[in-house]
Amino acid sequence: MCGVSEREDVVGRVLDWYGLNARDLPWRRPDATPWGILVSEVMLQQTPVARVLGPWREWLGRWPTPASLAAEPPGAAVQAWGRLGYPRRALRLHQAAVAIAERHDGEVPTAHDELRALPGVGEYTAAAVASFAFGARHVVIDTNVRRVLARVVAGVADQQPSAASRRLAESCLPDDPATAARWAVASMELGALVCTARSPRCDACPLDDLCAWRAAGSPALAEPVRRPQSWRGTDRQCRGALLRAVRESPAPVAREDLLATWPDADQAARCLDTLFADGLLHGPDPVRL
Repeated sequence: MCGVSEREDVVGRVLDWYGLNARDLPWRRPDATPWGILVSEVMLQQTPVARVLGPWREWLGRWPTPASLAAEPPGAAVQAWGRLGYPRRALRLHQAAVAIAERHDGEVPTAHDELRALPGVGEYTAAAVASFAFGARHVVIDTNVRRVLARVVAGVADQQPSAASRRLAESCLPDDPATAARWAVASMELGALVCTARSPRCDACPLDDLCAWRAAGSPALAEPVRRPQSWRGTDRQCRGALLRAVRESPAPVAREDLLATWPDADQAARCLDTLFADGLLHGPDPVRL
């Protein structure tokens, strides 16, 4: 756990580092709206910043408010999602926009529990929006933050989401809400740019001399990290290909023609059924968004 003096030292150094090294991202600028921040947090789930920048700008240009998105059919959100991946996030954003329009007079709610009640908004996203959009004091902990705290304080290479990792994050959280909100984004940025999973740049880290992991000789994880499943040939790739074919077609696509776009007909039929079940495609014939 972080003691008071250790917390102040760690937080102060990271905030100073962030002031000099933070990336200039549009959802971090003073003119970013709570809606823009919510959209960014959903888009950034399992997706790198570089892939999100263009779609985020296009999305906010088309739907600058929740009400403007809520007024469109869900298929428009899926269409605009393009190749960001995990397209159910587009449907969840549309559902959240409808809920904001209906329950909150079109304004993104400020309270954590009201954010958490929006469709598709989990604990992390609710805490992130409450902190980044409204300057509230919440534990905002993603994989980057967990890794930074695991190394600096616990002396291990990484940690999984758990009650213990959350208690550690809570012990390092500054008391002042504005400082806590800035700490949340700064510690996340440190993990993304310096304290990375595979090739940490310890010589560039403001916490190098405080890091328990470095002091212990940078021990590897006790258990080897599992290699990610190959994407090629998976149902996820098949679903993406079918969805893309419909999205890029100027008109609804005949079911037979759509299934013919994938080499395994049985897999294509099975994946198409899951896209129907998820509400990403509609049919059964012809198939449309």
